[in-house]
Parts: sequence; C-alpha cells; structure tokens
Amino acid sequence: MNLTIATPLELVVDGADVSHLRAEDETGAFGLLPGHADFLTELAISVVTWRDDTGAEHHVAVRGGMLSVRDGAAIKIATREAVPGDDLERLETEVLDRFRRHISEEKSARTDAHRLYLAAIQQIVTALHPNSSGISGQNLAPGSLPGEGA
Repeated sequence: MNLTIATPLELVVDGADVSHLRAEDETGAFGLLPGHADFLTELAISVVTWRDDTGAEHHVAVRGGMLSVRDGAAIKIATREAVPGDDLERLETEVLDRFRRHISEEKSARTDAHRLYLAAIQQIVTALHPNSSGISGQNLAPGSLPGEGA
C-alpha cells in the first residue's frame, strides 16, 4: 500500500510501501493491511506506526487528522502537524504531550475570545440603551429590550 501523510505546510511521508499500519481514533487502536475496505476515520492525537515491505518499522506522531483508505492500496492522512521519528518513546511522551498542550491552549484562547466577544456585545447593548438596567446578554432576544415592541 502507498502511504501519504501531509500537513498544510509539507508532505511528511509519500509513497512508502506499507505492509501493515497501526493508528488510533476515538474508539482505540486499529490496524490496516493491503486490500482493506475503503475507510475514513478521524484520528486521535497519537503515533501512527507502519512496517514497510522490508520489515522496517516507521513512526510519525500526528496531531489528530483524517485517515482514509481507498481501493485497499492507498492510505492518506491529513493532519495539522506531524513529527516523524525513530524514537517511539520520545514521540509518545514529548511530542504527544506538546500536541495535547497546544490543543488545550487553543481551546483556552477560543474561550477567552468568546468571552471578549460577549463582553463587547454587552457594552454595545449598554451604550445603545443607557437607561436600561439589568439587561443581560441572555435577554437579547428581539423585542426584549425596553422600547422595542412587537
């Protein structure tokens, strides 16, 4: 099977002769052999491992992504970030920890941005209706502000 692993910035693996591949999705680890049925899954943050036709083992840490199998002969992985390496222990500890930390930081940043957005909306409502007291962001349905009738 041919294997392609790509990020938005680079082609990490292209054309490896894969005899067996192991990856993980939210349900756990799974394996792929030549002739596998067409398949599509969302990968977890994990290490993808495969053996080539010579029996050599290869590893790439992936920051989630999508894996597809087509015609039992082509495996394609699209991921935000991928780090190849021969040291499986390092990939499983350092690299995956870094990926998980980045995900956590991104979630925190999105939450902070959402809070700022809601605070800005509240300020706009307060500026547009300065004599209204007790207006909360939860009461912004049409017709709910003083002076707005149906």
